[in-house]
Amino acid sequence: RDSPGTPLAGYLNGLVARAHARVYRSAPLSRRAVADFYRTGLPRLYRRLLPWTLVAFALFAVPAAAAFVLARRDPDVLTLLFGPALQPLIEKVERGEMWTDIEPAMRSAAASGILTNNIGVTFKAFGGGILLGVLTVWVLVQNGLMLGGVFGLLAHHGMTLRLVDFVAGHGPVELSVIFAAGGAGLYMADAVLRPGLRSRTDALADHARDAALLVIGCAPFLVGAGLIEGFVSPSALPLWLKAAVGAATGIGLHAYWLGAGRGRASVDGDAQVR
Repeated sequence: RDSPGTPLAGYLNGLVARAHARVYRSAPLSRRAVADFYRTGLPRLYRRLLPWTLVAFALFAVPAAAAFVLARRDPDVLTLLFGPALQPLIEKVERGEMWTDIEPAMRSAAASGILTNNIGVTFKAFGGGILLGVLTVWVLVQNGLMLGGVFGLLAHHGMTLRLVDFVAGHGPVELSVIFAAGGAGLYMADAVLRPGLRSRTDALADHARDAALLVIGCAPFLVGAGLIEGFVSPSALPLWLKAAVGAATGIGLHAYWLGAGRGRASVDGDAQVR
C-alpha cells in the first residue's frame, strides 16, 4: 500500500496469491469423502430439496392420471396428444401384442439403450431448470401423459397386467430418480425466479451446485434401475417376484433418502444440506 510498484510489493503480492491458492484449495476427492457423501450428504440434500421433488411428482402424476382416464375411454386421444408417432404402438396393442417382450440374447443391448434413455430424461428434467424450469415442466408433463396414456390404452384392451408385469421391477426406483432430478431442475428455476437479496447469478450458482450434486449422486440408482429393466423386467419371472424386487428397491431407496444422515451435524459443515 505504501510503496506500490516496488520489488517488495510485487514479491508480497505474489506470495499472498500463492498462499491463498494453497490455503483455500479444495480438498482432494477421496474414497472417504465419497463414502461420507453417500452416508450423510446425499440423503440430507434430498430432504432439503424434497418440496421441489413433490412438485415434480405432481407435474408427472396429474397429467398421467388424466391421460389414463381419457385413453381408457377413447384410445384415439393418444393420436391427438402425440400425433402419428404412437400409431405403430397402438396397432401393436390392437393385435394383442406387447412391445416389451425382449429376447434373452438382446437384453444386454436393450439394457444399454434403456439406460441411455433414462439418463437422457433425467438430465433433461434437471438441466431444464436453467431455462426458468420450462423444459423441466415439459419433460415431466410429457412423460406423465405418455405413461398414463399407454396404461389407459392397455386398460381399454384388457392388457394392463402385461405392462404392470414389465414395470413392477424397475419402476419405483426409476421414477423416483426422475422426480428427484425434476425437483433439482425446479430448484434451479426457483433461484432465477426468486433470488432474494442476492443477484440471480449468485443464487443460481448456489442452487445449481446442490442440484447437480443430487443428480450425480442419484446416477448409480438409475444404473441399477436400468439393469433391472433390461434383465429382470422382460424375463419370465412371476409378477409377484418382480413386484417384490420393485417394492424392496423402492422402499429401500426412500428409507435411505428420508432416514440416513440424521443426527448430530458434522464439524466440517456437511450437515448444511440436511
